[in-house]
Amino acid sequence: MTETHTANSITIVDPNEFEASFSERDRFALEVLVGLSESRKRLPSRFMYDDEGSRLFTRITEMDVYYPTECEIETLRRNVDRIVSTVGSEPFNLVEFGPGNGRKARILIEPLLEAGLEFDYVPIDIAREYIDEIVTAFRESYPTLSIKALVSDYFAGLKWLTGQSNRKNIGLFLGSNIGNFSHAEARIFLRNMWSSLNPDDTVIIGFDLKKDIEMLLLAYNDPGGITAEFNLNLLRRINREIGGHFDCAKFRHFGTYDVFSGGMESYLVSKEDQTVAIDGIGRSFSFKAWEPIHTEYSYKYLISDIEQLARDTGFVVKEHLFDSNDWFVDSIWTVHKDGNADGDASAC
Repeated sequence: MTETHTANSITIVDPNEFEASFSERDRFALEVLVGLSESRKRLPSRFMYDDEGSRLFTRITEMDVYYPTECEIETLRRNVDRIVSTVGSEPFNLVEFGPGNGRKARILIEPLLEAGLEFDYVPIDIAREYIDEIVTAFRESYPTLSIKALVSDYFAGLKWLTGQSNRKNIGLFLGSNIGNFSHAEARIFLRNMWSSLNPDDTVIIGFDLKKDIEMLLLAYNDPGGITAEFNLNLLRRINREIGGHFDCAKFRHFGTYDVFSGGMESYLVSKEDQTVAIDGIGRSFSFKAWEPIHTEYSYKYLISDIEQLARDTGFVVKEHLFDSNDWFVDSIWTVHKDGNADGDASAC
């Protein structure tokens, strides 16, 4: 474990020393090998967010047709006083999982500072470069803010934090990121979060709600083709980092909605029969014409789905906060632990 102190009460804590013998490039290559070897080919969506992918996704969030970002910003702004009142007056940690550029956290941090509350802002991300960027930006904007930025996976960082501090934790998992998990994966993720938190801690989780299907299809198939470029960048990343030979002109982006699961699904579809070599893993992969590679889920929720998910994973819903159109919800949950270390067996 390493700990580095910087000026203005800002602390960067790295709770994990990652093994040099298994780099991020190695992980990427292994996931590509496994995913493209399956009968229904897939590539994990988390690898879409390299520097170029993150730039493209930022452009997506700025499009009028892509409603979730602005809906959540509106939700936070119109409910900020209610969120601040939820925090209470005791010192706490404001923990953000995957902070991005910190745009949404700023909506809460400014009124929390104005209210004179004592808290540490704790962004957690496995990517050191993103943590460095947000610490630098927030140091300039809020010189009195104490930051303890954790370079870690979410749960290792959270467990480290709860072992170091007896403060209440207010967790932020915003941006409808929960929708990128299947329903089974979401239960596992949230149960792990529950296990890593203390009794009566609070989490605020963003959920994109089910709505008009045409609106969903437009948001994930924008006319400008930025979403397509974001999806195709995954193939370009394979080319750049592990010696792939994908010709992106021979693939197309396809986004569709599954009415049974309630999820938007993104694919890269081969336009022709082809074989693609990837030098870094010493394999070639054959694609039939119109064969898909699954790249991303984005599940949409009903309020009843959200409340069931909370019950299944040990949380208690305190309040739902909506935008003006009821298209998006930031749901406030508290951690319920009744002394049984295993909690609710139904969550297993």
